Amino acid sequence: MSELKYKRLLVKLSGEALMGQYDFGIDPDVIKLLAVELDNLQQAGVEMGVVIGGGNIFRGAGLAQAGLDRVAGDHMGMLATVMNAIALKDGLQKQGLKVSVMSGLDLPQVCDNYTQRAARERIGQGEIVIFAAGTGNPYFTTDTGASLRAIEIQADLMIKATNVDGIYDADPVENPSAKKYDHITYDQAINQRLAVMDITAMVLCNENNLDMSVCNISETGALLSLAQGENLGTRVTQ
Repeated sequence: MSELKYKRLLVKLSGEALMGQYDFGIDPDVIKLLAVELDNLQQAGVEMGVVIGGGNIFRGAGLAQAGLDRVAGDHMGMLATVMNAIALKDGLQKQGLKVSVMSGLDLPQVCDNYTQRAARERIGQGEIVIFAAGTGNPYFTTDTGASLRAIEIQADLMIKATNVDGIYDADPVENPSAKKYDHITYDQAINQRLAVMDITAMVLCNENNLDMSVCNISETGALLSLAQGENLGTRVTQ
């Protein structure tokens, strides 16, 4: 097996990726596949934190545009990420992995409260920590929450695993001739307004010199390949 280039990862999973064959909610088969992928990472010696979005259940920003109070919508979106985190935790535990959920919101009957020190300790001891509820504050996306947690746990690389195999200059679904980038800088992504992450998340990564890779979550072995330093998807750097 190839040696690891990146020892500690923050894996950001889109909520939409959990839908699988469905139009809404969580596909149990996707959870099983994710559990196997994360198990392979851990067996290779990777330490990791995981952040999951909530778009498969609820999107606060979308309903806010339709008239729902933004703060209420964001809180509902945070709770959707907690639901996804609990589902992934169950799948990982069935795979025999040690895992916990830490939340930015105070939900003691459901998951542990997030603290940077506890998160670092758990990850350093080989436990997979799933970070739920974003930053715990409205007006911040799960992308920003992922960037923040990656910096706080001192991740070597953040991987954004989505339904596409990288970053394009246009939507590849709507435009088959869209160009895929193998490498791009955060400044270029921001200036070109590419749909990578929100600007706050990219600025955080850029200012803290945190590299990010964007890959397709359905590609078997992609996460481990990236941890081993292989060129896959799109790399975003300072």
